[in-house]
Order: sequence, then C-alpha cells, then structure tokens
Amino acid sequence: MDLKTLKTFQMIVKYGSFNRAADEMNYVQSTVTMQIQKLESDLGVQLIERAKKIRLTEAGRLFYEQSLQIVKNIEQLETNLSDLKLGESGNIRLGVTEPTASYRLPAILERFLTQFPKIRISVEFANTPTLSERLLKGDIDLALCSAPDLGSELIFEPLFKEEFVVLLPENHPLAQKAVIAPEDIPGHRLLITSATCPYRRKLEMVLQESRNIPIDTMEIGSMTALKYYVESGLGIALVPEIILKPVPAGTTIRPMSGNLIDMTFGILSKPSEYPLKLASSKLYQFLKQELLEQFPD
Repeated sequence: MDLKTLKTFQMIVKYGSFNRAADEMNYVQSTVTMQIQKLESDLGVQLIERAKKIRLTEAGRLFYEQSLQIVKNIEQLETNLSDLKLGESGNIRLGVTEPTASYRLPAILERFLTQFPKIRISVEFANTPTLSERLLKGDIDLALCSAPDLGSELIFEPLFKEEFVVLLPENHPLAQKAVIAPEDIPGHRLLITSATCPYRRKLEMVLQESRNIPIDTMEIGSMTALKYYVESGLGIALVPEIILKPVPAGTTIRPMSGNLIDMTFGILSKPSEYPLKLASSKLYQFLKQELLEQFPD
C-alpha cells in the first residue's frame, strides 16, 4: 500500500468511476484496475463491488473513511519535511543577554516570524558565560551576547557596541556635574550587577584604572532592574542607554569621562565544523542584517 494507491482509491470513490479516476490521476485505466486489485489482495478484503455503478463494500467504506486522514497526514508530513529541508520550518533555540533580550529582540523576531511563520523559536535569557556553556553543550543553537572569554572555541561575530551612561537621582550630589569621571564615584553607593556579568567586569576594569579607593557597592541581580533601584534613591548605576527610554521619573543621566564605557555585542555560534541547521542559518543572517542596519558603521 502506498500513497498513490490510496489517492487512486479515493478518486474512484469521489467520481464513482475507474475511468474518471484514471483521467484525474493521468493513468491508463488498466493501471488503476491493477492498483485496486493489488490493494485488495494486500488487505485480504474486497473494497469495491464492480457493477454498472460501483459500490463500496462495508470494508471499503471503513477503509475510505480512515484513509482520508492517512493521506492528509502523509501530505502534511511531506510538506513539513520539504519546509524543513528548505529552512522554511524548524525549531530554533536562541540564547540572549539583556538588554537586547527585552529592548531589541522582540521587534526583530516579530519581523522574522512574519517572514517565516512555520519556524518556532524559543528564547533563553542568561549571561554570556552561561550562554557560552550551553552553546558548547548543544542546548542552544545561537546566542546574542557580548564577546566570550579569551580562548573560547566558539565563533563570535561583533555587530554593535552597547553604549552606557550614569543614571542617578536628580537630587544626587553628582547630578551637579555635566560629566562624571570614574574618580568621582568613591564616596557614593554604586549599584552593580552580579559577579558573572560581563558588564560588571568592564565597569570594574574602568574603576581599577582610576584611584584605588574602596567603593560602596550594592549588588542587583538584574541589569534591567537597576534603573528602578536608582529611581528609589538607593544609589547610582552605570546602565545601557537603551533601557532609559524614557528616563525614570526623578532621575537624570550623565556621560562618563575617561575610557569609553561600552560593550561589544554580537552573535555567538559553534565553529564551522558544526554547521547550523537551515532555519538557524536564516535567523543568523536575519539578526545580522537587522542589527547592522540599526548600528551602521
């Protein structure tokens, strides 16, 4: 029993004629007759009573009713496999860090899924070290994040720089300054992210290059939550400028002088000996195009 035979049988039932079924299937009548004879032989039952007007046997009616869904399922499976082969469908596991996860990615994915509606994407939020580890293990297919640690076997393609500013309460003493220098921070509580966060590492490097003075810090686990803690007057924070649109009520922003505070952001993937699935490759190119258009050189 094969798909062509099932379709032939359904055509005979639909038109009530071997001849009409042969015309619709572009067969000669003898081919249609042979297909049905073989089908009945394989099943061990008679499906069609041959007479001036053909009629289905009881077995034929049962077979017809259930074969409709079988043919539909097989055709859908063939379509799905074709889409998968062309990269038009598939499942993609994407890892991403903040603030891109909340502030850039949703609109990009909406445009991508409008173009490729059969592709399914799951998004995992984590920091760069965690995403690097999960990528190596095969738990995710791609990552949008900052550059991995030196020596990583992963491939990183930089796409843009995340610009940072100092966020502080409007009544904070440092709000009187037009530009804040790293050496201005000691003596004021600084809100920082977790120790594994690359943004915090970059901040610590900048501060270490200034005067070696102990700094009062308060650790906040979420980069995107920092602005709410500043809004509550708990301290100042160096945050990505994109999360401050609009600037929270009662706060103000200032640039920081000295070494440029930014983070390089891009796409992280496995080496070329581990080729991407076609759907993942389409997403890779789409993300690259979208982000480069947002951040032209």
